[in-house]
Amino acid sequence: MPNSLMTTYAPLPIMFEKGKGVYLWDKAGKEYLDAVAGVAVCGLGHAHPDIAEAIAEQARTLVHTSNLYQIEHQQQLADQLCQLSGMDRVFFSNSGAEANEAAIKLARLYGKQRGIERPHIIVASGSFHGRTLATLSATGNRKVQAGFSPLVDGFVRVDYNDIVAIEQVAQTNSNVVAILIEPVQGEGGVIVPDPDYLHQLRAICDANHWLLMLDEIQTGIGRTGQWFAFQHSKIKPDVMTLAKALGNGVPIGACLATEKAAELFTPGTHGSTFGGNPLATRAGLTVLDIIHKNNVIDNVKTIGDYFITEFKTKLEGIDQVKAIRGQGLMIGIELKADCGELVATASEQGLLINVTAGNTIRLLPPLIINKKQADRVIAIVVNLIKERF
Repeated sequence: MPNSLMTTYAPLPIMFEKGKGVYLWDKAGKEYLDAVAGVAVCGLGHAHPDIAEAIAEQARTLVHTSNLYQIEHQQQLADQLCQLSGMDRVFFSNSGAEANEAAIKLARLYGKQRGIERPHIIVASGSFHGRTLATLSATGNRKVQAGFSPLVDGFVRVDYNDIVAIEQVAQTNSNVVAILIEPVQGEGGVIVPDPDYLHQLRAICDANHWLLMLDEIQTGIGRTGQWFAFQHSKIKPDVMTLAKALGNGVPIGACLATEKAAELFTPGTHGSTFGGNPLATRAGLTVLDIIHKNNVIDNVKTIGDYFITEFKTKLEGIDQVKAIRGQGLMIGIELKADCGELVATASEQGLLINVTAGNTIRLLPPLIINKKQADRVIAIVVNLIKERF
């Protein structure tokens, strides 16, 4: 029978039937330890009983009404996200790309308010912000952009973690109104910037009256060992986008903003039919509650540090290992050669990993992973690298 799906992906020949915690089982009953978590989505693991019950109860009660009416869970989730982040208001969407679209629109409205007719946004090489036309234009990956020209204009690209380049743009481009950046680049290879990078970005934005917009779609909701990655730097953005782990698999996105940016959205300037519906926001509320009650972020810090220490010890002296990077449970092992074939090899051994940027093993395990499970991941990955090189 021919495949009825559009070929936008080239999936492995594995079909999962069920999951529990950090494990998945395929239709043949084989067990896999999931160190990808749906690409940083299932932070609390698979089939979490509290999330399953909340979704089921909400589905029995009310799934959707639209934003023509007030939604109790939407307001509650917005309140909690603002309290955790220090932001002022939230717009809910269905995905990270949509959240970034909202951020881009806010930046343009901000520029227009300042009398700038062609507002520009600084973005970084190696970034990934989504696959809609505007967000792929902002993305720093030519493979993602291939075939979709003419792209949306208004984006100025600089090297990631290069403050001097941004200062030079500030001196020569009076149309810039915002910076859109990932606190840690995920698709780019788990690139962790210098410790003072966000501090310096905040200072440059303040000096030039720009918006600092952080794409925390992959880093947010505990992934790096804080609720949000910007909290490591003790600064606050003007706009922040979330998605992925916020719903633990239920599609939801969020664009948070401080008042000076949030006030630019008025009735009719933006919207979403499904965004922030009762089901999605109930899931989001349950995720936040579980993380808080179970001290999940403390586990992220502990196990994340353990991963990095063990990998550095066990891979020491292997010439083909170029770098071991990470923050919390967002870990990258960069090799000197492409290693995409390791994904299939790992799956044969019951471990799900990801390779990004061609040569970087990326690990994004559920935030609830324990030391024994981490040891299994470490043993398999180290063995794969040693056998490959």
